[in-house]
Amino acid sequence: MGDRRTDVMHALTYNRAAPADVLLRLLDQEDEHLRREVARRAVLPQEVIEAVLVHPDRRVRTAFAENADADPEQRARLVDDPSKSVHLMLAVGPMPYRGPVPALPDWAYERLLNHPEALVRQELFSWAGPPAHVLAGLAGHEDPMFRLAACRGAWHELPDEARDRLLHDDDREVRLAAAEQVCHEDEERTAWLIGELADSWRVQRVLETGRLTRDLAERLVAEGDRLATIAGNPWLPPDLVARLAADPDPAVRLVVSARPELSEAERAAVDYAVDAEARLGTLDWVWARRDDAGFLRQCARSAHTWLRRSAAVCPGLPDDAVELLARDEDFAVRLLLAEFHPAPPPELLLDLYLNGTHRAVGMLVVRPGFPTAGLAARFGASPDPRRRSLALRDPGLEPELLDRLTRDAGTRRDAARDPRLPVARIRELLDDPDLGVAASAAANPALPPQDMHRILDLAGVPEIRVNDRTSGC
Repeated sequence: MGDRRTDVMHALTYNRAAPADVLLRLLDQEDEHLRREVARRAVLPQEVIEAVLVHPDRRVRTAFAENADADPEQRARLVDDPSKSVHLMLAVGPMPYRGPVPALPDWAYERLLNHPEALVRQELFSWAGPPAHVLAGLAGHEDPMFRLAACRGAWHELPDEARDRLLHDDDREVRLAAAEQVCHEDEERTAWLIGELADSWRVQRVLETGRLTRDLAERLVAEGDRLATIAGNPWLPPDLVARLAADPDPAVRLVVSARPELSEAERAAVDYAVDAEARLGTLDWVWARRDDAGFLRQCARSAHTWLRRSAAVCPGLPDDAVELLARDEDFAVRLLLAEFHPAPPPELLLDLYLNGTHRAVGMLVVRPGFPTAGLAARFGASPDPRRRSLALRDPGLEPELLDRLTRDAGTRRDAARDPRLPVARIRELLDDPDLGVAASAAANPALPPQDMHRILDLAGVPEIRVNDRTSGC
């Protein structure tokens, strides 16, 4: 099988209109990577799912276990798989980019929680894990690993008596995890945690949020080891905040300048700077009020870039603040708004896509509200091929321009995927000497099923029958 035929076949796995009989043929051919790509598809007909679940290659079944688009009820059927490695991947679960992990049904979690392999149970807790209501039921489990998971993932759902038991648990790690949940209101446990976690990365969160006694705060500041972390602690006494506001380290001064109790004038009095390229996390105290329109409006008007960046990711941002941040001088503010707001301004999306240099701008074309109407007239004749390709997103694209874009060296690969192309032209592009163009044509959802089968016939992929499959390990 030549490289060309292989690449064109691979493109069929991305064709959203590929019917079940095509996908079944792909699933049973010799290319392991291609088989796994079928199992990872966003949309799979039920008969293909049935074939995936009993496929003799466990790597195919594993690929389905981590498919973020698959129905959780269907993925959960893999708890009966003969392979422990499939169970392991089911426990780890999907990892979609900036997306929620779809939860398995409760019965599947119960099976995984009782799995005979400790590693499966550990992985279940290490990644996305069961939902909080499932974890809450583990607070009294005999295994400390289960109680630890309840502390970390379901504390807010536990009754007071369960929390108290965990805070006094016989297991040190459980006690630590429970104390971390309450240190923001408990001075003694904050001090204990700082001592116990001194050499662990986990101490950072305690230093940021734990309730501090005066003596402990003075000692931490005097030690001077982690001042940039301590500088944002809400329990830091005002005189120590003032001392850190003049610290020689600019990172410390920046954190102080973004404290919630400061007025705009007090922020301006701190000698801080925000680097345009600096990666700053969302301020906790801003995120805590992410649905407070009036508060977010104040943050959007702040002279402090960090506050504006934090406001930009909040879903409760009012329309006037959205418009204001869409014109912000800070690129990161505009990009965060475009990436996270449920309804970012269309022209902001387009402007960032065309003029931004960050790698994330290329994904903005799939954001809700990315403009489409009129793109052909605006960019169809642009000298920039990236701009010309935008014409393909215009629902009013004229057939003549579409055809021209399939013959344009800078746009033909993108244009070959357009379902508005005549079938005759798609077939021509399938035979194009440019492999990228031919592969794009194979992924075109307007390609008739008989043509998909012809691609498989030419590649030597045999016809198959679903009944011939047997499960394996």
